[in-house]
Amino acid sequence: MVLTFKPEVDRSAKSDDINLPCKERRSDSPFVELVWHSRSDKGGAFISMAESHWEMVVTKCQGRTTLTIRGPETRATPAFSPPEAEFCGIVFKAGAFMPNFPASMVMDRRDLNLPLASGKSFWLNGSAWQFPNFENADTFINRLVREGLLVHDPVIEVALREQPHTLSRRTIQRRFLQATGLTYNAVYQIQRARYAITLLKQGLPILDVVEMAGYSDQPHMTRALKYLIGHTPAQIVSKNTAAPMSFLFKTLPF
Repeated sequence: MVLTFKPEVDRSAKSDDINLPCKERRSDSPFVELVWHSRSDKGGAFISMAESHWEMVVTKCQGRTTLTIRGPETRATPAFSPPEAEFCGIVFKAGAFMPNFPASMVMDRRDLNLPLASGKSFWLNGSAWQFPNFENADTFINRLVREGLLVHDPVIEVALREQPHTLSRRTIQRRFLQATGLTYNAVYQIQRARYAITLLKQGLPILDVVEMAGYSDQPHMTRALKYLIGHTPAQIVSKNTAAPMSFLFKTLPF
């Protein structure tokens, strides 16, 4: 089974613990999966799920604005949302990456905050850039692409869709590592786990999700979700979790 990352538009993702209502929109850019915006009220702890996509996040908190580059995450980890903060995120498509910031530099929560140029701008590649927002993110991304700071390797999406190609397996693996910092199998496992969580949140029985997501049995799915998502299927179904999860942008099969 092949999985892909597909957003819902203007979906509200809200946790009772940290209260993070979120709106999303599609992007016209072939480099961007979606753009999202959120505000936190009281903040709090949550679980950051494994993720195979790069992301940029602009955070406004206590009168200070920062732009953070986040790479893929290979497992679920504890995280914290500050209170009274505003966030704007740009999620890149599979295969989109910034050559100046290798995946090994920014993946697995080694987030990189770019230096400030002023209260409204930051330094990137020797120039001051204005912080993007929910409305003008596409214009910001187009400038990154024009200046060669954001590139896209089409082989990644082609391989994930299991479409025919002429490249060797070794070449594909090398390009996966360059673009994502992950192997093909790691990306697949992350996307499958996120797909399983989507189904569980829709109320499907656990055993049905095991089959639909392609796991060999329930223990197999439980181990995968505990490692990649941070909760077991039973915890997801019962909503008996010690900490809420990060936003789950919808993942569907082709």
